[in-house]
Amino acid sequence: MDISALYDLWLEKATKDPDLKKELESVKGNAEEINDRFYRELEFGTGGLRGVIGAGTNRMNYYTVCKATQGLASYLMKIKPEGASVAVSYDSRIKSSYFAESVAGVLSANGIRVFLYKELMPTPMLSWAVRYYGCDAGVMVTASHNPAKYNGYKVYGPDGCQLTIAAADAVLAEINKTDTFGGIMSISLEEGIKSGLVKYIDDKCIDDYMAEVRKQAVHPDVCASSGLKVVYTPLNGTGNKPVRRILKEIGIKEVIVVPEQENPDGNFTTCPYPNPEIREALQKGLELCRKEKPDLLLATDPDCDRVGIAVPDGDDYALFTGNEVGALLLEYIARERKELGTLPAKPVAVKTIVTTDLTRAIAKKYGIELIEVLTGFKFIGEQIGLLEKQGETDRYIFGFEESYGYLAGGYVRDKDAVVASMLICEMAAFYRAKGISLIEARKKMYEEYGSYCNKLDNFAFEGESGMAKMNEIMNTMRTDFPKEIAGTKVIAVADYEASEKTDLATGAKTKIDLPKSNVITLYLDGGASLVIRPSGTEPKIKIYYTTIGKTNEEAAALQAKYSEAFTKIIKD
Repeated sequence: MDISALYDLWLEKATKDPDLKKELESVKGNAEEINDRFYRELEFGTGGLRGVIGAGTNRMNYYTVCKATQGLASYLMKIKPEGASVAVSYDSRIKSSYFAESVAGVLSANGIRVFLYKELMPTPMLSWAVRYYGCDAGVMVTASHNPAKYNGYKVYGPDGCQLTIAAADAVLAEINKTDTFGGIMSISLEEGIKSGLVKYIDDKCIDDYMAEVRKQAVHPDVCASSGLKVVYTPLNGTGNKPVRRILKEIGIKEVIVVPEQENPDGNFTTCPYPNPEIREALQKGLELCRKEKPDLLLATDPDCDRVGIAVPDGDDYALFTGNEVGALLLEYIARERKELGTLPAKPVAVKTIVTTDLTRAIAKKYGIELIEVLTGFKFIGEQIGLLEKQGETDRYIFGFEESYGYLAGGYVRDKDAVVASMLICEMAAFYRAKGISLIEARKKMYEEYGSYCNKLDNFAFEGESGMAKMNEIMNTMRTDFPKEIAGTKVIAVADYEASEKTDLATGAKTKIDLPKSNVITLYLDGGASLVIRPSGTEPKIKIYYTTIGKTNEEAAALQAKYSEAFTKIIKD
C-alpha cells in the first residue's frame, strides 16, 4: 500500500484515540509530514519499540502499541497454549498509563493473564515482577531518557531480561501477520479486571523487591551514623517513591528532593532531555546543591534504571561519568567484601564492550573473572542467567555499562537505579566516615590503576534520509575505514557483524565469540580505541573513545584530538 493510501486508511479507521484524527487532519496535503509518519513501521527488536508519540505507522500510538501486543500475544499462545501470563508496568511519559492499559486490554482479550502495577514503577521493578510471578513475558512502557515527545515499549522474557534476538524475531513475525485495524483483539481494562485475567500487583511484591535491594548492601549500617546529606531528583519520573524509600530504610536522614522535578510529569518542563548523563538535566539539582551543600547529588532517569551523580569539588559540584561511578563501585564492592570475607571464591563481574577497560585492572587485582558482552544490559542479564543455571548466581557481584546503568545481585535482570542509588550513598558514607571525599577516592583509583579517559560523541540523523546516512557511514567503516586518526595509526579493526578482529600489520584474523551486532571497533597504536555503533533506540551514531595517559589531562587531550579528527571523517 502506498503512503497516500495508508494515510487515507488511518484517517478513516484510527478512531480509538481522538488525538490521532486531529493530527492526521492537521497534516492533510503536506506530503513531507505524511511521509515522515508513514514511510516505515516502527522497528521492533530486542529493545522493543521506541518513537515519537503521534499518528501513523512510524509513531507511538494506540494502534502501533496494540499491534505489537497482539503479536506478542500470538507468540505466547503458540509457545504456551495452556495459558500464559505477562507483567506490565509503565513510567511517567505522556500516554504511558494509557498505553499500559491498552496492553492489558489486548493481552486479556487473548486469554492471557496480566499482572499490572497500580501506579508507575521503574523498569527494574518490571523485571522483578516477571520473575516474582513466574510470568512468560513482561512489557514496560517507557522511552527511558529520551525527550518528552518520545515513548516506547520494551518486552521482557521469562528470565526477566529483554527479549533475545530469536524471541524478538518470532514476535516480529507475528506482528507482521497482524492487520492494524482488523486483526487486534481487545477489551477494556475494566472488563479484563472483571474477568479475573487482569490483577493489580500487590504491596508484598514491592516490599519483597525492596528487601532484595537491601540484601545487596556491603556495609548495611554505615549510612545511619554517617550524617550523609543527599539532594535527589527523579527527573519527574518513577524513582521518587522507591529511591526515597530505600534511602530512608538504610538510615539516610537528610534527603532533599528537587521540588520542580519531584512529581511525575511527561512534559519534563525543567529538563527537556531527562538524561542523567548530561549536565543540563541536572541543572535544577545543581542549583539546589549550591544552596543546601549536600555530600551528594543523585539523579535517576524517568524509568529509574540509570543514575547520575555530582559531588562537591571546591566551591562547586563535579559530575562523575558512568564509567567512573561503575569503576568506583566495583572496587568498593570487591575490596570491602574481600575484607569482610563475603567475596565469593570465584567472583564474576560483567561489562559491555564500550565500558571502560579500567575494570580489567580492578578485576585483576581482586581475582575477579571479568566477562565482556555486547552493548545492552540484557547481555549482562543473560550472564547472570547462565550462572543461575549452574547454581552459581552468588558468584556475580556487579555489572555495569558506561551509560550509567549498574546492578549488584541477580534478583533482577536489568540495570537498577534503586540498588545503584543505595550503593552509591553507602560508598559515599563509607568514605566520608574515613575522611575521604568521592573526588579523593576517584583520584586514588586513577593513581593506582592509570588514567583512563572514556568519552562519547553522538551524531544525530533524523528522518528517512538520516537512516540512509547512518547505514552509509557504517558500511563505509567496514569497507574503507581510516588507516590513521590524527596522525595515529589504526593497528586493528573488529567487525562484530562479521564476528572477526583483523590485525592490520599481519592480516591475522581472530574470531569474536559474541552475537553478531552492527558495531565496529578501531584500535589505535598506543592503546586507544574507538567503538562505532548506531543507537538501538535513537536515530544516532555513537562513537565511544578510550584513551590512556600518565595523567587525566594527558588522556583527555588525546581523546579531544581523536574526537576532532574523527568528527571530520563522519561529517565528510
